[in-house]
Amino acid sequence: MTSVDQHQRASFDALLRPHLDRLYRFAFRLTGVKPEAEDLFQDVLTKVFARIDDLVELEEPGAWLCRVMYNHFIDGRRRYARQRLVSVSEDQLPEKSLESLPGKLDPVRDVERLDNIMQLQRALDSLSDDHRLVVLLHDSEGYKLSEIQEITGDPVGTIKSRLHRARARLREILSADGTISSL
Repeated sequence: MTSVDQHQRASFDALLRPHLDRLYRFAFRLTGVKPEAEDLFQDVLTKVFARIDDLVELEEPGAWLCRVMYNHFIDGRRRYARQRLVSVSEDQLPEKSLESLPGKLDPVRDVERLDNIMQLQRALDSLSDDHRLVVLLHDSEGYKLSEIQEITGDPVGTIKSRLHRARARLREILSADGTISSL
C-alpha cells in the first residue's frame, strides 16, 4: 500500500468517524431490518470512498452523507420494485423473540415496552414514505429542518408541513389504539 493510499484512508476515516453512528441509525431507520441496514451502510461507505475529494471540500458532510444514503436507498427500492416476486414459506421467515431485547430484569415491563415499540413501528409504517422519513430524521435523529432539506431536496415549508401532518397522524393512530392518551 502506498503512502497516498494510507493518507487517503486516514483522511476518509477522520472525516467519517464522527458521522458513522448517525449514518448507521439512518440506514436502520430507512430499512427497518439490521442486515439490510448493514448492507446499505456498507454500500454507501464504499460509494463515498470513491468520492473522498468531494467529501473533503464539504463544510458539514453529515447531511451530504445522509443525502447519498437516502438516494442509494431509493434507487435500491426502485430496483426491487422492478424485480419479480418470489414466494417464501413460513419456515423461512425470521422469528421475533424477546431474547433480542435489552434489559431482562422485569419481564412485564419488557413485554409492555416491546408492545409499545411494535405499536409505534406499525404507526410509523402506516405513514407515507415522505412523512415517515421527515419524522424519523427530525424527531428520532435530531436533524434540523435545513439539514433535512439538504437530504431530501424538498423546500423547508414542505418539510414543516409533512412533519406536522406526520405527528398529527401518529398522535391519532397511537391515541386510537391506546398507546398514548389523548392530550
